[in-house]
Amino acid sequence: MLSSIPISAVRAFEAAARTGSFRDAANELHLTPSAVSHAIRKLESAMGTILFERSARTVRLTPAGENLMRHAGAAFDNLRRGIEEVAGRGPQLLRVHCAPSFAAQWLAPRLARFMAAEPKLEVRLAANTEYARFSNDDFDIDIVYGQPRAEGVEVIPLGEETVTPLCTPGLAKKIRKPKDLLDQVLIRSEVKQVQWHQWFTANGLEAPAIHGMRFDRSFLAIAMASSGLGVTLESTRLAEREIATKRLVAPLAGRSVDIRYVGHHLVFPRASRQRRPIRVFAEWITRELGAGGSASSRTGADSTAIRSD
Repeated sequence: MLSSIPISAVRAFEAAARTGSFRDAANELHLTPSAVSHAIRKLESAMGTILFERSARTVRLTPAGENLMRHAGAAFDNLRRGIEEVAGRGPQLLRVHCAPSFAAQWLAPRLARFMAAEPKLEVRLAANTEYARFSNDDFDIDIVYGQPRAEGVEVIPLGEETVTPLCTPGLAKKIRKPKDLLDQVLIRSEVKQVQWHQWFTANGLEAPAIHGMRFDRSFLAIAMASSGLGVTLESTRLAEREIATKRLVAPLAGRSVDIRYVGHHLVFPRASRQRRPIRVFAEWITRELGAGGSASSRTGADSTAIRSD
């Protein structure tokens, strides 16, 4: 039946049912009231039911019309939202999805700089641990933690990060060698790929049972360490603001082996790589990381590299 019903007739019905008037529907659709009335009669004939009770001055939905409007109204609402999202996106909108800690600790503090350099771009940022589904057309770019395995995407590694113990300057006075950490409260970020046992192994020590605080986000572990509650094993890239303001220091800088790994990747659909907003964002973020990369890796005398996946 659907193939025999003109979509224009359903559109006329939805507008008339929503506005409660053939005349108002005609004005909205740039038609005449008689054209709207004719379209609705054609729809009623095709469906074999009456959709409106008509009087001299008013029209009112029949029970069948109310039933159809529940479906047609929802369908046209969804269609309107989809058109508005796609049309509003335009060539100057960039929708970025990002891993939460990278968004909070590194990206958000720099976005003002990017937008100042690209004033015609509008950036929308969302952060959660799920990977963006480009097939849904919800996002243009994703900054993921870990190794993405999606098909048909461009993947740019965002450089090596250095992972090292971090704590407040006061607590650092008690830590002179790696073994001193065995007497400290160790803060753990549970989803991090580099864990305490790997760091202790790299430094020739048997890892203790971790009974300290555990968090599911790096930015929480960094915040707790900044509050003096213990020592966190974290990326100096994610903690760079805290390090720059001396809220956190690397107590074993030059006296321990740090761990280096590629933790984050920039991902976007291969088919859209020529879109200017995607291109300029990719170029900008790689420049930013290149400018700050060397400083973030000078916290220890030695490093050991691990795979990111």
